[in-house]
Amino acid sequence: MPGIGGGAATDVTLSAVTAATVILVLVVVTALAFDFTNGFHDTGNAMAMSIATGALKPRVAVGLSAVLNLVGAFLSVEVALTVTNAVINIQDKSGAPKPELLADGGEALLLIVLAGLAGGILWNLITWLLGLPSSSSHALFGGLIGATLAGLGTSGVKWAGDGTKLDGVVGKVILPAVAAPIVAMIVSTVGTWFAYRITGSMRGRQRDRGFRLGQVGSASLVSLAHGTNDAQKTMGVITLALIAGGHWTDTGGVPLWVKVACATAIALGTYLGGWRIIRTLGKGLVEVEAPQGFAADAATATTILASSHLGFALSTTHVATGSILGTGVGRGGAEVRWRVALRMVVAWLITLPMAGLVGALMWTVGHVLGGALGAATIIVIVSGLAGWMYAHSRRSPVTHHNVTADWSDGTPPASTASADESVTSINAGEQR
Repeated sequence: MPGIGGGAATDVTLSAVTAATVILVLVVVTALAFDFTNGFHDTGNAMAMSIATGALKPRVAVGLSAVLNLVGAFLSVEVALTVTNAVINIQDKSGAPKPELLADGGEALLLIVLAGLAGGILWNLITWLLGLPSSSSHALFGGLIGATLAGLGTSGVKWAGDGTKLDGVVGKVILPAVAAPIVAMIVSTVGTWFAYRITGSMRGRQRDRGFRLGQVGSASLVSLAHGTNDAQKTMGVITLALIAGGHWTDTGGVPLWVKVACATAIALGTYLGGWRIIRTLGKGLVEVEAPQGFAADAATATTILASSHLGFALSTTHVATGSILGTGVGRGGAEVRWRVALRMVVAWLITLPMAGLVGALMWTVGHVLGGALGAATIIVIVSGLAGWMYAHSRRSPVTHHNVTADWSDGTPPASTASADESVTSINAGEQR
C-alpha cells in the first residue's frame, strides 16, 4: 500500500480496510434486498393457478408459499458457493474468489457483485411494475455479466463451458430459456387433455373439488423447489463476498446466519405477494378451470424436479408460463391470449442485456467515484428508483382483493380504495 512513513501507511491501510468493510456491508444488504424482490417477483410461479381457480384464497396461498420457501432454503446448499461460477470467471473451481480480485480487502470483486445485484434488483422491479413474469435468476446473471464486462472485460465472462456439461451463458441462460417453456407447455398440454378426458363423465363441482385439492399439493411442491434453488443464489453471493473480505474461509459451507437471513428475506418477499405478476399469470394468459390449474402446477413441478435431477438449469418463471399456456392449448375452446404471451417472451429476451446494461452502469458509477462513496452512490440510485417505481404502482394498485378481477383489455382492475376511480394503467400485463 503506498504511503510515506509508517503512520501514513497505517492510515491508508486502515482507510482501505474501512472502505472494504463498508462495501461488504452494502453488498450483504443489497443481496438480501435482491432475495426479497426474488420472493415477491416469483410467488406467481407457484400460486397463480391455485388463486385463479379458487383452490386457495390469495392471502392463504402466499402465506403457504412463504413458509415453504423458508423451509426450502434450508434443504440444500450444494450450489450456493459456485452460483456465480456458472456465467462469470471471478471464482476458482473451489468457489473461492480469484486472488487477483482480493486486493484492498476485495474491493474489486465486491464492487462487481454489488453492481450486478443492483442490475438484478432494478430489472425485477421494472418487470414487476409492468406485471411481466421474468426470470430473477437471469436478471441476477445479467447484472453480474454486465458488471464483470465493465470491470474485467470479455475474458471475465464464461460464454460457454468445456463441453462436458451445460455451462456458461449459453448453457445456463440461453438454452434453458428456450427449452423451459417448450418442455413445460408440452407436458401441461398433454396433462390437461388427459385430465378432461378421464373426468369427462364427472359432475363439474365434484371434479373441480378434487382438482383443487390436488392443486394445493402441486403448488406447494413448486414453492418448496423455488426456495431450495433461488435462496441458494443469494447465499452464494453473500458467502463469496465474505470470503473476499476475509470474514469467512470455508469454501465448502455457508454461515448459519447467512442461511437464516436469506431464507427469511425470500419468505418475506413471497408473503408480500407480488400481486401484479400473480394477476398476469392467473388471469392474463388463460381463463383456467380447476383441472387446468392442477395440470399447470403438476407440469411445473414435474419439469423443475426432472430438470434438477438431470442437471439442467431451467427458469421457474419460464416453466410456469409454459405450463399455463399449455393448459389453454390442451383444453378445447379455451381462450389463450397470445398477445400477452408475446409481451412476456420479449421481456425474457431482453432480461439479460437490460440487467447487464444496468449492472455495467452501476459498476461505472462506483468505479469512477471509488471506494465506499461509489458503493453508497449505487445504493442511493437503486433506492431512489425503487421508491419511484413503488409510488408509480400505487396509481393502479393490485392487491389480494382485486387480483382475480375479470381481465379486460385496456381496463385495470377496480381499486380497492375507490371502486369508481378511473386511472390509466401503466401495467402492460394488466392491460391485456
